[in-house]
Amino acid sequence: MQNPYASSYVWFLTGSQDLYGPEVLDQVAQNSAEIVAALNASGDLAAEVVAQPTLKDRDAIRRTMLAANADENCLGVIVWMHTFSPAKMWIQGLNALDKPMLHLHTQANVGIPWESIDMDFMNLNQAAHGDREFAYMATRLGTKRAVVVGHVSDARVRREIDDWVRVAAGRAALRSMRLARFGDNMRNVAVTEGDKTEAEAVFGVSVNTWGVNELVEVVDAVSDAAVGALVAEYETLYDVVPELRRGGDRHESLRYGARLELGLRAFLEGGGFTAFTTNFEDLGGLRQLPGLAVQRLMADGYGFGAEGDWKTAVLVRAAKVMGFGRPGGASLMEDYTYHLDPGNELILGAHMLEVCPTLSSAKARLEIHPLGIGDREDPVRLVFTADPGPAVVVSLADMGDRFRLTANTVTNVDLPHDMPRLPVGRALWASEPDFATATTCWLLAGGAHHTCMSTNVSIDMWRALADATGVELAEIGPDTSVAGFRRELRASAAYHRFVTNF
Repeated sequence: MQNPYASSYVWFLTGSQDLYGPEVLDQVAQNSAEIVAALNASGDLAAEVVAQPTLKDRDAIRRTMLAANADENCLGVIVWMHTFSPAKMWIQGLNALDKPMLHLHTQANVGIPWESIDMDFMNLNQAAHGDREFAYMATRLGTKRAVVVGHVSDARVRREIDDWVRVAAGRAALRSMRLARFGDNMRNVAVTEGDKTEAEAVFGVSVNTWGVNELVEVVDAVSDAAVGALVAEYETLYDVVPELRRGGDRHESLRYGARLELGLRAFLEGGGFTAFTTNFEDLGGLRQLPGLAVQRLMADGYGFGAEGDWKTAVLVRAAKVMGFGRPGGASLMEDYTYHLDPGNELILGAHMLEVCPTLSSAKARLEIHPLGIGDREDPVRLVFTADPGPAVVVSLADMGDRFRLTANTVTNVDLPHDMPRLPVGRALWASEPDFATATTCWLLAGGAHHTCMSTNVSIDMWRALADATGVELAEIGPDTSVAGFRRELRASAAYHRFVTNF
């Protein structure tokens, strides 16, 4: 995956006013530059922080916010009040801002200089109440924002800022996303349906359909030399079963799998797409249901949804951007079957073929097996098990009058037994707070059976993305109870209907 942050940055905006005179304002600018330099030097942030001139009046604030909106490489703005900055100056700017905002409640110094502190120091370092003035106005105007509190020398503070930077990048990815659906969604399935016009209005993603045979033309045009080179790459990266290797009985199936990947990649790159869907009921002239190709494209950062599920493809792409460079990964996932041993209930997630290998740090095995669905040749696929550790499963559903994210924090676990007859990418997890509570709440929320599983994007980041997009989030975690969750669903439904109709 190419670095989605390579040319992106966030602006650092410092609020003050002319009351203090040039000496103080020079010190404000210097302190702001030092904070920005410390953040960039830490290496903890995915994108660069760029300092802007100190903001001291209404017109400059508004111009700066409009400039941030117009700058395609600006992911959002970090705002800090070094001194007191009368908040009426910020009204027009906050109303104009259309990028994510982080309110960083910090100060230049770590501690109070007990021996030397005087009123000059107090007049300069007023963030403790300057930020409260700003926060009052942001709250009164209903400005969406994240808040991080603490000194930038604190690793926890930098981590929270980086989380916000990544969420801002996820939102930007949604705004610019083009998604290609190859065929429609699976016939008669409800949850994979959805309002694509509303999705573009809410998220910014453009969702459109291409005939599968348009893809077939590109796949068939791939050169034999390119196929051979990619097959050689497979043999170095994966544990390829003998029958698929050169000279093996099924080698031609692997070559077609490589041809599928190259054709899909060319189609997506040519159209500027960052996410896509397929559907085993609509394969046109394709000889295999894409398995290996989809897995590798997801590993390279593309969003994907099976059976035409474009909403899950949107989530996977957002997770790929937000989690870039962090250990772990993100993938299409589907709850398949349960282990209902009392007190040790587990969920086995998989899909027919299309689970992303970034969920595992082990070397995947490249195999071929009959599928029994789709009426095509046996497809090639990568087989592995997700690494043990914390994860989040998230679904996106169209509730008719709004979109709802449903999220559950889970823990992936090692397989207690081998599954030699289940040759797919898979994950086995325990739900929080427990299986019965989590599953009951998921069903009450109408959460989808297709999800995005992320092991490098935290629940805090999904919550922040929901806030940034104004989308409802039904969250199931360690403190969830069924009774409390029912109340939260009712309150959330009322709130979002009010906001939508206001």
